[in-house]
Amino acid sequence: MRVTHTGPAPTDRNDLQTLKTLLPYVWTFKWRVIFALACLIIAKVANVSVPLYLKQTVDALSIKSGLLVLPVAALAGYGIARLASSVFGELRDALFARVTQGAIRRIANSVFRHLFSLSLRFHLDRQTGGMSRDIERGTKGIGFLLNFLVFNILPTLVEIAMVTGILLTRYSGWFAAVTLGTIAVYVVFTLLVTEWRMVYRRSMNDLDSKANAKAIDALINYETVKYFGNERYEAERYDRNLASWESSAIKNQVSLNLLNAGQGFIIVCGVTALLWLSADGVVKGTMTVGDVVLVSAYLTQLYAPLNFLGFVYREMKHSLADMERMFKLLNAGAEVADRANAKTLATDHAAVRFETVDFGYESKRQILDQVSLDIPAGKTLAVVGASGAGKSTLSRLLFRFYDVNAGSIRINDIDIRDLTQDSLRAHIGIVPQDTVLFNDSIYYNIAYGHPDASRDEVIEAARSAHIHDFVMSLPDGYYTTVGERGLKLSGGEKQRVAIARTLLKNPPILVFDEATSALDSRTERAIQQELAEISADRTTLVIAHRLSTIVDADQIAVMDGGRVVETGTHRELIERGGRYAEMWRLQQQHEAQEAEEAA
Repeated sequence: MRVTHTGPAPTDRNDLQTLKTLLPYVWTFKWRVIFALACLIIAKVANVSVPLYLKQTVDALSIKSGLLVLPVAALAGYGIARLASSVFGELRDALFARVTQGAIRRIANSVFRHLFSLSLRFHLDRQTGGMSRDIERGTKGIGFLLNFLVFNILPTLVEIAMVTGILLTRYSGWFAAVTLGTIAVYVVFTLLVTEWRMVYRRSMNDLDSKANAKAIDALINYETVKYFGNERYEAERYDRNLASWESSAIKNQVSLNLLNAGQGFIIVCGVTALLWLSADGVVKGTMTVGDVVLVSAYLTQLYAPLNFLGFVYREMKHSLADMERMFKLLNAGAEVADRANAKTLATDHAAVRFETVDFGYESKRQILDQVSLDIPAGKTLAVVGASGAGKSTLSRLLFRFYDVNAGSIRINDIDIRDLTQDSLRAHIGIVPQDTVLFNDSIYYNIAYGHPDASRDEVIEAARSAHIHDFVMSLPDGYYTTVGERGLKLSGGEKQRVAIARTLLKNPPILVFDEATSALDSRTERAIQQELAEISADRTTLVIAHRLSTIVDADQIAVMDGGRVVETGTHRELIERGGRYAEMWRLQQQHEAQEAEEAA
């Protein structure tokens, strides 16, 4: 079996663009951001003041015992500074909590909405598992980035500036030089090594998403896997991705250990140098014991968060990589978009016309070729033909999942590209051949056609689709859960639920894409009678395989190879003796043979 090779993750990225994308969501809460930053500065000023009061206390207590006096002012200042640092730090966190969570909520909602604005082509190409993991990691990355940017990086930078200023004004320039030099070496080392390590992290993310996508795809297709006995193959395919991820994870961890060791060495050198200068100053009589305590306290305050800053910087780079993948979803352009001056469709009687429509999903493969069809308001057009003739493509183009390559589709003589997608789709109800249901109750799935409908309206739609009696025979009735993609229901039951929710939507245009193909003959005849009554005043497009279901259609079009080869009523086409008459004869023979075998 062919196995797709997984290469390394791409190394190109634009962190600045990622931050620019994030900024508008954060600035929505600009007053909270401003107040949080003000609290941050006040807290840091108070924190930097603590060693100054501590120095005064130590110096006051270092004089001869006969002159010893309790340094009340210094002790009170120390306590107030400690309290202010703590209170304003907590206030900053409380103010910024809404900013972080609000930004995450808005971005996640924007991504979710944008995904639904993208074309069907995008969703046919996507891998659900990998995409969901990208969104999950991206939202977590936003929370990490905002919290540590405001709570760690900015406070540390403010503190470095203030401490450097104090050392420069109070002591020899060597103190400030050693402090800034250590920080500069530390930052440069962290930057270079972290950039090198990012390749492993991005590779881990890419492999993790692919492994997750394959796992979810296999679980969704559980029955297919079991049919062909490919459990071992799926497990091995999943494990191959995990093995690649394991290799990248080990490299990531080893490089992290190297980074931590290097950072520790740089900090030890800086701390030792500053303590040496302080001790030398005391020996020479240019500094007091209180000055040594002051420098030591600043070292503790400064290098502890600076050491943590290395971790924060690494994780921020990781978060940016995670966010980048999510924001790429926002940058995906919508293939089908409303025009600037799009009109809103509002009608109860819709005439549909396909005018010389050309279309192909790919440039090298033409699906529809010069297709012209006319469905007068309130009439029914049935389209028949062999598989691959382009029948179902008509419904996708009418619903505007795709735009035509040439020609036009018109409703009441208005090109549907000139209509808003929302108003267009509100006027069309589709019952697809392959019905997919939500993993919720039967009631929820029927009511999905019109979420604001009353319970009586939902039940009436179920009666019209001949599913009410079946639902009432279930132990939980309408609140029976249908399972993932509706797998707990049979094909016929799922299709009747789909018919019911389309009837509940009550649109002026109906499309039945082989809507009764999964039903038994008895149920099919009953529903066909209902559909005929429902379609009486609606513009209806029926895509059918069984010709017996469309004999009463106002017009029948026969398609072959993407072209319309015959049109007419059932009687006209039979009398013509062409392609439709041959299809009718073969189906009648097949049905007669099935009836004979059943008897």
